[in-house]
Amino acid sequence: MNALLTPPPTWQNLPFFAQDLPGISEHLAENAQNHLPPAHQVFAALEVCAPQNTRVVILGQDPYPTPGHAHGLSFSVEPNVQPLPRSLNNIYKEMAEDLGACPPNGDLHFWADQGVLLLNTALTVLPGQAGVHAKIGWSKLTEQVMDHLSDSPRAFLLWGKHAQGFAKHIRGDHHLILQTAHPSPLSARRGFFGSRPFSKINDWLKANGQEPINWTTP
Repeated sequence: MNALLTPPPTWQNLPFFAQDLPGISEHLAENAQNHLPPAHQVFAALEVCAPQNTRVVILGQDPYPTPGHAHGLSFSVEPNVQPLPRSLNNIYKEMAEDLGACPPNGDLHFWADQGVLLLNTALTVLPGQAGVHAKIGWSKLTEQVMDHLSDSPRAFLLWGKHAQGFAKHIRGDHHLILQTAHPSPLSARRGFFGSRPFSKINDWLKANGQEPINWTTP
């Protein structure tokens, strides 16, 4: 196994890392093209958010296929990326309507530092080939993460049909599960705009005795 794809310590008990990651690593090694994000950032979302610190889960689909954009957190981009990817731009539009402000750039690490797990359902992609690694086994990890995080109340934000397909892996009825249209330009006006997810999550966190998420200010 590629040493740079070593399981994040706080998640390494998931069966995926012993059963599925070796095959994925082999697949990546056999393909000469460099995948995105770079190997050292593939598990960035899990490395920042240990299970016991995760309070909110936002599922993305796969990393941005534009070199220099993806850095291992769903929807997030490197801070110097301009213009923002269209889905992230729509997320910020909704946040400005919901909360009156949005972050100054596309780097969402400060969300992750507060316990927001920004997880893609495929953790790698090839440049310019969106979705190319959707079926090489990464979804097993998403299924196990969702099941593992069902052990205590958490908020799950599932945008679009792809993310909503993983809702069946969330056990119990003690969570907040928000399901709306995806923020992409193709679907944002079909239920994403006006959904006010950020204030809803914060209201739920406060009702459960937790600190709200600072969504807007790094």
